[in-house]
Amino acid sequence: MTADRGPRRSRAAAVALPVLAAGLTAGALLGVTALRPPRPADASATHTGTAPVVRTNLTNTVQVAGSLGYAGSYSVVNQSAGTAYTALPAVGAIIRRGQRAYEVDGAPVTLFYGSRPEWRALSEGVMPGPDITQLDRNLIALGYGTYLSISEYFTAATAYAVELWQQAAGLPVTGTVPLGQIAFAPGPLRITSVIPSLGSPPQPGSAVLTATSSVPVVTAQLPVTQEYLVRPGNQVTVTLPDGVTTTPGVVTAVSSVATAAPDGQSAGASPGPPGSGGSGSGGSGGGQDTVAMTVRLVHPAVTGNLDQAPVTVNIVTARAQDVLAVPVSALVALAGGGYAVEVTRGSGSHATSQLVPVRTGLFSDTLVQVSGAAITAGLEVEVPSS
Repeated sequence: MTADRGPRRSRAAAVALPVLAAGLTAGALLGVTALRPPRPADASATHTGTAPVVRTNLTNTVQVAGSLGYAGSYSVVNQSAGTAYTALPAVGAIIRRGQRAYEVDGAPVTLFYGSRPEWRALSEGVMPGPDITQLDRNLIALGYGTYLSISEYFTAATAYAVELWQQAAGLPVTGTVPLGQIAFAPGPLRITSVIPSLGSPPQPGSAVLTATSSVPVVTAQLPVTQEYLVRPGNQVTVTLPDGVTTTPGVVTAVSSVATAAPDGQSAGASPGPPGSGGSGSGGSGGGQDTVAMTVRLVHPAVTGNLDQAPVTVNIVTARAQDVLAVPVSALVALAGGGYAVEVTRGSGSHATSQLVPVRTGLFSDTLVQVSGAAITAGLEVEVPSS
């Protein structure tokens, strides 16, 4: 923006009328305060400057408050009999396939991946089942299934792969899997609590650990009035707790069940004036019925060790690519309808100006999309001086 061009007199042909801009940006309506205020007849104290017409991309966004956490909720149930728990993980530890989840009487209980819980000892001759399929997949993934094909049958090849794994893990090499030697979970576990204490006696069938997955996700309560804005697969941007760092995300789920508004307020509550924290300003949907939205982060490592941390989900509601734009304050509402901008050329005592009609498009933050035969990138338009 150029330097202050000093006082200018008003034009009889153009009157700045109060106009409510149609766009939403960062969840707030652009109102009359965003346009140039009416100038008095003498305009003796109105100072102006100039800003260029730019070619850019514009977006409108709605912001929704969310929380950074981890997907899933799991419980690891002990199936080993023994005298004492001799090793337990720390809260926050990440346990992956083939690693020790905990220990009973000095013998490790190893984590394998699978959705079906362990419920029986596995050896040649047992009835076929999906738990054997899970076992085969894990043995192959760990590198012990050279001669193994995945099936529901515990074959000689399965027994041989078990022997290889037991030997590498320092376990008794039996070719069978006793009940309690492994624990199945859908994937890597992030430990959230440890129920027994070291030295306490194991109780088969009792929970030992609670955990989540190791995948950070964002959950947010989306007002039902804004549910139409997102679908699974939509891209969003998440602002982390520092208020500066942003990272891309993908909506993975939007609940079909609404949660009732607190304090007996209905979803139809008035959104209030611009910036008041109503439906236009995003937030957590206070005073409105909401639906839960889940967002997967494209770059989860950016969250570090954050857990249950407040974040902001930015949802794009409209976009315009490669368009001409001017500051919203450059718009002049004409008495006869429509808008114009005052194009200035030259400087100092040689400066000239011309009121040029424009068509407006998307309003986004401080800029508005404009078009017109006489509007090109680089032109200088008059704006109120800050």
